[in-house]
Amino acid sequence: MRRFARLCEALAATTKKTEKVRLAGDYLRSLPVEDAACAALFFTGRPFPRIKALVLGVGASLVWQALARLAKPEPGVLEAVYRKHGDLGAMTEEVLEGKQAAEALSLENVRAAFERLAARRGASQKLPELEALLRRACRLEAKYIVKIITGDLRIGLKESLVEEAIAHAFDRALPEVERANMLTGDIGATLRLAAAGRLDAAELRLFNPIGFMLASPAESAEEAMEYFPEGAFVEDKYDGIRAQAHKRGREARLFSRTLDEVKEFPELLAPLEALPGEFILDGEIVGWRGDRALPFTEFQTRLGRRQSEAQRELWPGFAINDADVPVVYVVFDLLFCDGKLLLDAPLSERRRRLETLLADVVSGGAGQRPEARGGSKLQLARTSLCHTGGDLQLAFERALARGNEGVMAKAPDSPYASGRRGRYWLKLKRPMATLDVVVTAVECGHGKRRGLLSDYTFSVRVPGEDRLVTIGKAYSGLTDAEILELTEHFKQHTVDERGFSRRVEPTIVIEVAFNNIQRSDRHESGYALRFPRIVRLRSDKPVSEIDTLDRVKQLYHGSLITGGA
Repeated sequence: MRRFARLCEALAATTKKTEKVRLAGDYLRSLPVEDAACAALFFTGRPFPRIKALVLGVGASLVWQALARLAKPEPGVLEAVYRKHGDLGAMTEEVLEGKQAAEALSLENVRAAFERLAARRGASQKLPELEALLRRACRLEAKYIVKIITGDLRIGLKESLVEEAIAHAFDRALPEVERANMLTGDIGATLRLAAAGRLDAAELRLFNPIGFMLASPAESAEEAMEYFPEGAFVEDKYDGIRAQAHKRGREARLFSRTLDEVKEFPELLAPLEALPGEFILDGEIVGWRGDRALPFTEFQTRLGRRQSEAQRELWPGFAINDADVPVVYVVFDLLFCDGKLLLDAPLSERRRRLETLLADVVSGGAGQRPEARGGSKLQLARTSLCHTGGDLQLAFERALARGNEGVMAKAPDSPYASGRRGRYWLKLKRPMATLDVVVTAVECGHGKRRGLLSDYTFSVRVPGEDRLVTIGKAYSGLTDAEILELTEHFKQHTVDERGFSRRVEPTIVIEVAFNNIQRSDRHESGYALRFPRIVRLRSDKPVSEIDTLDRVKQLYHGSLITGGA
């Protein structure tokens, strides 16, 4: 483990991608295969492979408790060291200065300790296990153990570079390594196959979700159609939850873009289970009522609410809150069917096979809107063929009129590029609304922003009152120079400092964009912005002219009608 930690230090010290790949590849090649498989996994910043349904259940609070017991620091020391580094791993290394390892710690020792941590229940059981692991480690090892626990090594070695390192280590073609890792969902297993020269033996396993194909944004319909000289398949873009459906025998499961199982919509499983054969579908879970999709602000009430297996057995087809917020699964792609992997097949072929698969379930056939097909929980995405920018613009305007986000334009000959974003698929979305707000609190940044105040909580005015109410938090959109300048400003205009956060004088006005607005008890305003990001600093605008809570309410009620802000 010490050699792994030292190698991570070397990787963090270089900014050159080729050097990172060379260092990691040479290191992996020098290890026994099982140790190399473990190291490759840890390089991704994960304690377990993607395919394993295991979680450590160890958060920052537990790490702090373990460090407090090991280092016994004076009050306030941990907070001060964290503010200095903005990283739990680096904090761990400093507070354990002078500590010697109790014994030699191997990669396998750490892997086994992670397994034990995952098996423990509750902080009272996990804390002694975590403390024992850190006690066995030297401070450099402890630094990277904590980094793996928190899910980010911060050494500039993403999983794609680990794939390159494996290709370098065992002299394999990178596309073969990438494909094997996509199919297995296990970078350690991929390394074993590469070491044995058996990458072609990697097979897709049902209920092991694969990376979703992603779309790139287009600024206009005319620009988008420049990439599709032979025309494009065009579908409505819904504001729901992207989901991958796996089915074998009488079992079906749904997985999110994070490759986690989705359990909030049990009423979708029975119709999937009723379809013939084995398959993997790609689609969107959408709230649906009457003849249109529901806005996300209403659909989100279904999230986080799960029905137990016992409830499903007692009341088949029953779903929590289903009567209030019914959902459908709008399917637009077929990735695997009856033993045949379709990722390399053109979209036109995948679409044809998808229409055949859903023919007996979805009445009315292809080409009709979901609302026209008898209210089935499974819907085939409406697809039209556009040849010009004018065609696409018309499709876009019609999608907005139906309350949807916009449209997707896809090349008919496109393969399914798992986990990749390119120009095969483009998205054209409605312009985002913006609000002018004032920063009222800031927090210390993390990683490369350690030591900077870069996380901004912002507020709007309550009309007729001399009062500001919070509505959200954002940390992206400003340049490094702007963040540095604002950090010095906020330090000079701090009203109250508590741990990592500061309440500051409301003087900095920013413009923020967002997807839509939802009700929320987390903020004083009673509302929250979904996916807020900073558009620009508004030094030209006084605080007295920022947007009001009335404007927020207006945008919120408008989103209920149109499907998005």
